[in-house]
Amino acid sequence: MGEAKNLVRKQFAAAGDAYVRSAGHASAADLQRMVDLASPAGDEVMLDIATGGGHVARVFSPHVARVIASDLTPEILSHAREAFHEWELTNVEVALADAEKLPFDDVSFDLVTCRIAPHHFPEPEKFIAEVARVLKPGGQFLLIDSTVPEGDDGAFFNRIEAIRDPSHIRSLTKEAWISLIEQHGLRINHAESFRKRHDFQDWVTRSRTSEASLAELERLFNSATPAQRKLFEIEFAGKDEGSVVGFADTKTLFHAVAGG
Repeated sequence: MGEAKNLVRKQFAAAGDAYVRSAGHASAADLQRMVDLASPAGDEVMLDIATGGGHVARVFSPHVARVIASDLTPEILSHAREAFHEWELTNVEVALADAEKLPFDDVSFDLVTCRIAPHHFPEPEKFIAEVARVLKPGGQFLLIDSTVPEGDDGAFFNRIEAIRDPSHIRSLTKEAWISLIEQHGLRINHAESFRKRHDFQDWVTRSRTSEASLAELERLFNSATPAQRKLFEIEFAGKDEGSVVGFADTKTLFHAVAGG
């Protein structure tokens, strides 16, 4: 498990600022949807796990009392800290933290968030256990991540992601996340899925994908079954094959509440 986390640190240490500046991460409608579902009262203490570019912390900052933006990678926290200063957010602080072993006391937070990161976590069950531990009774948990179908189609998506970014572990099914969340005493209030289109060049540039991996990705997209081409909305420069222009995947937003 240590090697997997070292890969995450290496990947995001090199590419951290790209995630702060990424339009797709910074301006997607799901950010406001998270705020709408949480409907914060203004006095909450919030933890954002695997904050990356800090965009969840940014959109919640005006609506809560205090935000701790945590991440495993010191370099990306440095970029996020600079961004928070640039955005003039005075109630946000950063903390170095492993999502699967959080350095915070039990029942410390009214609100915990994590967006588009758990596919990097080696043991997502430990992550959910930690979320349940640090949440106050009645506290809210909002999670967004890529979700996949069962079987070959899900395996196809996980394979292309791992080739693009070696720190990718796996994306889970929507049903697997619901089961994990409920097993740890959190009640699912709401779950909704939405599609996200990826421009292929931006997708690989942000993760600093190697030339060899680019060639392998092109081969895999071109060898996708007709059903996979339709499911992932794969678009080529030519009519049916050739250079990949873009594709789409599924993200799911989960809103859960701690018991008590």
